[in-house]
Amino acid sequence: MKHINFVALIAIAACSTAAFAGTIHGKVSGVSGVSVVYVEAIAGKTFPAPTQHLVIDQKGLMFTPHIVAIEQGTTVEFLNSDSVAHNVFWISISGNKKLGHNLGTWPQGQKQSFKFDNPGYVPLLCNVHPEMAAYIIVSPTPYFAETDKSGVFKIDNVPDGAYTVTAWHEGAKPKSNPVKIAGDTAADFTLSK
Repeated sequence: MKHINFVALIAIAACSTAAFAGTIHGKVSGVSGVSVVYVEAIAGKTFPAPTQHLVIDQKGLMFTPHIVAIEQGTTVEFLNSDSVAHNVFWISISGNKKLGHNLGTWPQGQKQSFKFDNPGYVPLLCNVHPEMAAYIIVSPTPYFAETDKSGVFKIDNVPDGAYTVTAWHEGAKPKSNPVKIAGDTAADFTLSK
C-alpha cells in the first residue's frame, strides 16, 4: 500500500509541476520580417550557460543567419567560408560601448569564438566589408523566440508568474510590456521605426 501511495504522489507532483508552466504566444506588428521576443531577467533566478555553441557563417559577403537569438552565456563561433578575409566586431551591446569588442580578421576556413555573457542586442559588423551587418539578440533567460516572417511567435515552458517581455526588431525601438503568465497567455506587440 505504501508503494502505491508513493507512486501516486510522484504522479501528482509531476502533473502539478506541468500545470505551473505556460506558453506565451502572440504577434509583433508594425514592422515586417523576423523579430525576437524574450522574457527579461527574472529577479533571484539564474540559468546555466548553454553548452552547445552556435555558428554564424560569413559566406557570400553576408553574415548567415542575419538575425539570431541566443541565451546569455552562449558561445558563438564565427566561421569564414569566403575566399577573402573577414573581420567581426561590434561597437556596443544595447548601446553600451564598454561592451564593444573586435575579434580581428581571419582567412577562409577559420573560426573565432566569443561567449556572450551580457544580455542585449549586438550589431555585428565587418571592418573589411562595411556593407556586411547582422544582429545577435542575447536573451537573459531561456525563454525567447524568433518570430516567423509575419510576426507570429510562441515561447513554451515559461513558469507561471509576472514578467517583463521585450520585442526587438531591426531598425525599430524595442518595446517591453508586463505580462502575467498563467497557462496559455497572449502577448502582442506593436513596434515602430
